Amino acid sequence: MANRRSLLVEDATASHTQWAWLFATFFGAGYCPKGPGTAGSLAAILIATPLIYLGMSPAWFIVLTLVFLYPGIRASGIVAIESGRKDPQIVVVDEVLGQWLTLAGAAHFNWKSITLGFVLFRFFDILKPPPVRQTERVPGGAGIVLDDIMAGVYGALVLSAAGWFNLY
Repeated sequence: MANRRSLLVEDATASHTQWAWLFATFFGAGYCPKGPGTAGSLAAILIATPLIYLGMSPAWFIVLTLVFLYPGIRASGIVAIESGRKDPQIVVVDEVLGQWLTLAGAAHFNWKSITLGFVLFRFFDILKPPPVRQTERVPGGAGIVLDDIMAGVYGALVLSAAGWFNLY
């Protein structure tokens, strides 16, 4: 009886871990051999585009980011522990959340604002201006995700300013 119970616990743990890997890699986008972060941002755009055409306003991307923030932090932390890396490149749910947060800064959506949002987020995610780089020091999944959230805030601010000046 004890063996059967331990097998059930192992199965439950394995499925929890599998879910974390699936979500942290954003359903496999993180396994892209070249530029997994860019692949994660593109995956975010692929999810966002139909939502935009269904009428989702920019503000809803803040809600979407907040809904997936905690699960993203948990999944990222699990993958970091199991992979033995502080910030595994295959974890791209952080890029997805940061990209969505950048889109929240759009004055309105069109192909120019979406493209500019993509470029701005990737720019700030790669450049990591202060205090973005400092948030990487936060331990665990929070440190993995928070730098991209900060890059997303920077991207949203610049995207918002570009919209205010009618640049898209």
